[in-house]
Amino acid sequence: MNPFPVQRAHTLTATPPDRRWLIEDLWGDEAVGIVGGEPKCGKSLLALDMAVAVASGQPCLGRFHVRRTGRVLLYAAEDSLPIVRQRLEGVARHGGLDLADLDIWLITAPAVRLDVPEHRQRLTATVETLKPVLLVLDPFVRLHRIDENASAEVVPLLAFLRDLQRQFHCSVLIVHHARKGAAGVRAGQALRGSSEFHAWADAGIFLRWHRDSLVLSMEHRAHPAIPDLALRLHVDGNDVALVIDENPQPEPELPAVPEPQRILDALGQLAQPVSVRCLREHCRMKTASVCDLLNELKLEGKVVNSPAGWSLAPPPPPFPVSHNP
Repeated sequence: MNPFPVQRAHTLTATPPDRRWLIEDLWGDEAVGIVGGEPKCGKSLLALDMAVAVASGQPCLGRFHVRRTGRVLLYAAEDSLPIVRQRLEGVARHGGLDLADLDIWLITAPAVRLDVPEHRQRLTATVETLKPVLLVLDPFVRLHRIDENASAEVVPLLAFLRDLQRQFHCSVLIVHHARKGAAGVRAGQALRGSSEFHAWADAGIFLRWHRDSLVLSMEHRAHPAIPDLALRLHVDGNDVALVIDENPQPEPELPAVPEPQRILDALGQLAQPVSVRCLREHCRMKTASVCDLLNELKLEGKVVNSPAGWSLAPPPPPFPVSHNP
């Protein structure tokens, strides 16, 4: 039997300080991760801003310094190639750059399917040939036909992307949707589908709308996260870019939601039977508290339990209408 290679810990190569970040405070070097958020909140635009920053060396969003520049490989599954070019040109012009000077490459195939072995082989060959510093795949939902809620189906696709990162020493960024109405939970836990997405990511950037500003939150596996930032859209003719809002509107204090209502709101948002563990993570409450509240709500006829999990009780049937004179 041939054993796996091993090495004593103190002899491992240390990461140089200048190679800890791809984009300082925003994305770790050779990190896999997610730019996430609800639809129409600027996820793709932020991913393009990061692509332009890495290819040019200019700070991302005008603030986050690039520590490793190089080639970027991008696959945009939802936009036509002319639209992608227009958006990249707008982001580049906002930074005083010419897109023709940037080493950004687009996969032009009509479809890339990570659940198809041939497509995985072709993507691997493309990365091996171009050797990008950053690979951007936007959005994840268009890259497969699996059930994103099934961990057994999600894990092999994420593992393949991790293998690309390790084999070719590149960062891998996927754009992924968050669940609608999940603004009250931790950003990473609001991602649509299996919790494997959140667990897989070394870096997470999450966007959500608040009034006229976008709120940007960050999570890192190996680095501390900086406080949330407010962004806004900068429009100049047909060019659109994201910029940091230096004077955001203060967020009003909202009244605290009673715990029973938090359970009911969560069940309404999830819209399917769920486990106690799922509710605990969604509501950020203790397991014992969730169980006690569910039992109280069940006695009140507001929730029901089935083999599939907990859900809102169906509305009572309407009273029959009498047609007697």
